[in-house]
Amino acid sequence: MKYSVHRMTQEDIKQVQEVAKKSWNSTYKGIIPMEIQERFLDTAYNDEMMLRRYKKSIVLVAKHDGIVLGFANFSTVSNDGKSELAAIYLLPQYQGKGIGSSLLQEGISILDGVKEVFINVEKENNLGRKFYEAKGFTIVNEFDDNFDGHILKTVRMTLKVRA
Repeated sequence: MKYSVHRMTQEDIKQVQEVAKKSWNSTYKGIIPMEIQERFLDTAYNDEMMLRRYKKSIVLVAKHDGIVLGFANFSTVSNDGKSELAAIYLLPQYQGKGIGSSLLQEGISILDGVKEVFINVEKENNLGRKFYEAKGFTIVNEFDDNFDGHILKTVRMTLKVRA
């Protein structure tokens, strides 16, 4: 399947919000209660937050025939060469097809001066953890995360990009 990866436009925002919702609901079913997922999504992916992400971070989308299949959200690079991968989500039916890898690679390629990319991933999110491990991320620590009153085991992973 042919798809393109490019920076998110304002016109992509509604589709990105839908990808976030579907991906979260699929990934975290049985890990995070649905009502907590919905509160998080309503806060983190509402229109105001999406405009903030659009203006202040790097959001890439993968599209096929005008449809957003997935997205990745990177912070800008800090003075010491670090960037946070805040999110990388795909519609469930498009996982395992190389799209997430393309989003990650494109993000790294446009992050000027990046030396390390960090990600926090829920320990029980086996699919996510395996994806990051396959891309060369290593676990740097593990911590409890109070997620709206629900305690999650979270792992922080890093990818060294340049020496």
